Amino acid sequence: MTETMTREEYLAAVAKPKRGNKFGAKRTIVDGITFDSKREAEVYGDLKLLELAGRISGFERQRKFELIVNGEIIGTYRADFAFIDHDQDGRLRVIDVKGVITRDFRRVRKIIKAAYNIEVEIWK
Repeated sequence: MTETMTREEYLAAVAKPKRGNKFGAKRTIVDGITFDSKREAEVYGDLKLLELAGRISGFERQRKFELIVNGEIIGTYRADFAFIDHDQDGRLRVIDVKGVITRDFRRVRKIIKAAYNIEVEIWK
C-alpha cells in the first residue's frame, strides 16, 4: 500500500529548516511590531514610556540615513531608534541595540559621524 502526499505536505517535508539568528537573538513581537531581539523590544517599550512622559519627542523606529562618501551615496543605514531628548537640551539621539558590535557596524558608525555629525549610541 502506498501513501500519497498533498503538494503542501511535500513542500513542507523537503523545505530547508529555518536558520536561527547567528548571534542567538530571538524575534519578539510587541504592539504588533516584530523586533529582531528581545532587548530591542524592551528598549522600544522604555522609549515609548519616556515619550508618554514627555521626556522625548519625535520618536522614530528604523530611521533611515544615507551613507555618503565624497558626495556619493554608497548605501543606507537604518538606526533602531531616533528621538529628540528633552533632558539633554533637545539634541537628536540615535540608538542602535546590539549584542555584538561587528566590524561593518563600526565602519557605518564612522560614516554617520562624518556625514551627519551624529554619534550613534550602542545599547546592549
